[in-house]
Amino acid sequence: MSTFTKFWTGERYPAGSIQKIFEKAKRKSGIQRRVTTHSLRHSFASHLIENGVDIKIIQELMGHHCIKTTEIYFHVVMKKLENIKSPIDNLDI
Repeated sequence: MSTFTKFWTGERYPAGSIQKIFEKAKRKSGIQRRVTTHSLRHSFASHLIENGVDIKIIQELMGHHCIKTTEIYFHVVMKKLENIKSPIDNLDI
């Protein structure tokens, strides 16, 4: 299994520990949907992109060696953004 790194100290957490913490938090919050630590990781990267964080910084935070891996998150977010309609389009002018 992979490990997660605390980016501020470089310490590594075993993936199993993270999964146990995540499952406990999920139960406490009452979330019924199937979500995983990978879902959380994906959401984290997507929200960073939506908030304008530079892709190189996201690459570093996610621990990706190749920028192409990080760009996958960018493309997913952009597809969501392309489907947003402007409220102005609904005006009857």
